[in-house]
Amino acid sequence: MSGIYAEVIGDPISHSKSPKMHRFWLEKAGIDADYRACHVLPENLATYVEQRRADPNWRGCNVTIPHKIAVMDLVEDPGNVRASIGAMNTLSRNETGAVFGTNTDAGGFFTPIADVPLEGAPVVVAGTGGAAHAVLFALSRVGVGPVTLLARNPLKGAALLARFGLKGDVRGMEAALPPAALLVNTTSLGMVGNDPFVPDLSALPEDAVVYDIVYTPLLTPLLAAAQDRDLAIVDGLDMLIGQGAIAFEIFFGQAPARDLDEALRELLLA
Repeated sequence: MSGIYAEVIGDPISHSKSPKMHRFWLEKAGIDADYRACHVLPENLATYVEQRRADPNWRGCNVTIPHKIAVMDLVEDPGNVRASIGAMNTLSRNETGAVFGTNTDAGGFFTPIADVPLEGAPVVVAGTGGAAHAVLFALSRVGVGPVTLLARNPLKGAALLARFGLKGDVRGMEAALPPAALLVNTTSLGMVGNDPFVPDLSALPEDAVVYDIVYTPLLTPLLAAAQDRDLAIVDGLDMLIGQGAIAFEIFFGQAPARDLDEALRELLLA
């Protein structure tokens, strides 16, 4: 092993499937490198970035809950991600030791629903964290109709809608859902160890899509409820693989083998 590596950071992090995914791609590409999981507490985030800045073998990291917003204060932002999306999920290091942040979540999120007619369509998004920033940014780019944002903090939710120029309203997490073409859960609700997120889906039309970015478990209570109604679903692995592929190219200089996605999904589900 050459010593070159990338990693994923978060709190918690033991559930992450990113190491298995990136190691699969590294092996298929014949790249002599590793990809690891690193548990970083919020109070240690600045120290982590400083340590990696000084490590020439570190190619970068993916950033997950709860660091996607806080990390923006610690790295350079050449793509003006702070002003556009307002959250970073990928860091990289150049030869001089400068650490840059970007966001691959928006592209990873949107790819599986690129064929869904969303222009002018009503959507519901649950959550206001870093993943919600990327999701709302992507939805704003395709011109969705009114957005119902489910949030614990109504002021934070209203600010998010305004940030992305989206019309709509903010409701509590327990609020009844309006009719919508797309429902997206961007929270950690439904993840192993967390409370479930299972709103009443009866208001959704039969052609609605239900999308949950949680992938542990893959079939969350939300997606199971959607399946019971014969609604189309998108699971968290689709977004994980999509954003991860973009990050892999940033870290290792070449795109992963996306023609092997089915084999990768089988590996991640094993």
